[in-house]
Amino acid sequence: MSVNGKVIPHTPLAVDFWQVRKCPSARLFFLSHMHSDHTVGLTSTWSDRPIYCSPISAKLLKLKLQVKEQWIHPLELDEPYMLPLDSIGKETLTVTLMNANHCPGAVMFLFQGYFGSILYTGDFRYTPSMLREPCLRTNTTIDVLYLDNTNCDPTRTLPSRQRAAQQIKEIIRSHPHHNVVIGLYTLGKESLLVELAMEFKTWIEVSFERMETLRALELPDVFTTDPGAGRIRVVEQSEIVSATLHQWNREYPTLAILPTSRPLVSFHPNLHVVPYSDHSSYQELEDFVSALKPTSLVPIVGKVPGTLSALMPNKKRHEILVPESVQRYMSRQPEIDHTRSECMSLIRSLIRPPAPRGVIFESPVRDFKMSSEGKASSLEQDASEEGMGIDNDEDDSDCILIDLSENPTPAKSPKGAGNLWSLNIVQTVSEEMAMAESVPFSQLTQSNFAPVEIVTNTVASLKPVMTTRGPFQVIPEVNEDTVSTDSDTSQHSGHGTESTDSVTLMQSSSNNDTCVSCDCLTVVQSEYLEELERSLLLLLPFTEEDTRSYGVLDRSLVQQFRISPLRNSDKDSICN
Repeated sequence: MSVNGKVIPHTPLAVDFWQVRKCPSARLFFLSHMHSDHTVGLTSTWSDRPIYCSPISAKLLKLKLQVKEQWIHPLELDEPYMLPLDSIGKETLTVTLMNANHCPGAVMFLFQGYFGSILYTGDFRYTPSMLREPCLRTNTTIDVLYLDNTNCDPTRTLPSRQRAAQQIKEIIRSHPHHNVVIGLYTLGKESLLVELAMEFKTWIEVSFERMETLRALELPDVFTTDPGAGRIRVVEQSEIVSATLHQWNREYPTLAILPTSRPLVSFHPNLHVVPYSDHSSYQELEDFVSALKPTSLVPIVGKVPGTLSALMPNKKRHEILVPESVQRYMSRQPEIDHTRSECMSLIRSLIRPPAPRGVIFESPVRDFKMSSEGKASSLEQDASEEGMGIDNDEDDSDCILIDLSENPTPAKSPKGAGNLWSLNIVQTVSEEMAMAESVPFSQLTQSNFAPVEIVTNTVASLKPVMTTRGPFQVIPEVNEDTVSTDSDTSQHSGHGTESTDSVTLMQSSSNNDTCVSCDCLTVVQSEYLEELERSLLLLLPFTEEDTRSYGVLDRSLVQQFRISPLRNSDKDSICN
């Protein structure tokens, strides 16, 4: 889509131009009206720069584009406003908004300041009453005229909107038994619809989206969203094509009307193109330029013919000197909204997952004395700095150790509701035990490794594992294989490819101290495992029947179901 906006040279002003990267010196932005070709680049994320417009355009900015209200500054029409052009209040400009006679909320801007007088028409339909505006009636010299030249073609003539509206009424009257479909853009020509509703005493059927806009404009109550409630229906201009028009006429005789100044050719006998335009004709532009006599003329779209440029006086515009304070204002970066930045920081902190409380993600047996240069020590230090796994509440005297030497096992939901992750809680220990890693190894005693009550599945078996991978030496640890009748539930979660999933790694070192400490730990862990196994045996549900002797098996049974060849000694024992 074309961009019908301009950045005013030698000023911090931009009109209908929203591509900030292409106008880094612009600080004050002005919106002439809400047609989409004048809002290219303007979205709900607009920030840090004020937008000045009419009160109606301000409503539509919030409704249609969701621009934040803090950046929208509505200005009343025909009232001069003074705006700063620097950050110290030394340079100012005066801006006056005038009705552009184009669509709801459309305005022209008259800028007056160190740069002279600039009139920016935006899209407009000229009427002689515009020359009677107070700001133009005081013999104001227009140094630069930014002119809407959409219909600046000397070979084409356009009727006034009153004559075009009368032509549309005649077409509808000549087809009294037809429904009427009118193709329009999202905004514009609402006054024509109200006029047709009053003339034919009918509701105007519109879409829900258009109704939302019409309510914001506070127009007369002649519109409805009920299908079939009125004879006249409004659709998007792009909907009026050959296929839809044939479909409408198969259902019911239907007229289609396109009120536009575009040179379109009818493709159906029931399609009528009427030159109803919200842009000035060439003759109207000539009248406007002849009356204003601007020093220079800048077309908003394309070029203007030489015949129009010849109407301007042969005066040379004086050189513009940009004040130093304005230059600094145009070169500095817009102020950052600190409140918005703080809110974003707060949101990010809330999204970040909180540190677990009351849980230490460590194995029940750890390396209590590692080299400070080792990799495991650095990982532990990072974890402690982040406060992971340590409960800071003074009321809690115990914490829970969780065995991560095995991958967390996904437990199958009985109703197929997904996997439920379960953690194997190994034991409950005192706070002194949990903090034992800060105690030197030499001060530890056998009581530190006394067996404690097991709070998980008592059928589980604990086996020491010793593995060496790559350049790391592995410390024996305890693996807990959960006993389950379902083989699927005993599978790990699929993270087994990582080398640190089921073992604790310690970087290899040539220091003798490290080797000695590893040997000592192996002995301590072995004793600890023996104690755990004994405690497990005491808790297993053995009965007297399990330990009763059944005597010697019959020889014929042994010979019939031999698992391995019998040795001579075995044969003798059977014979005896």
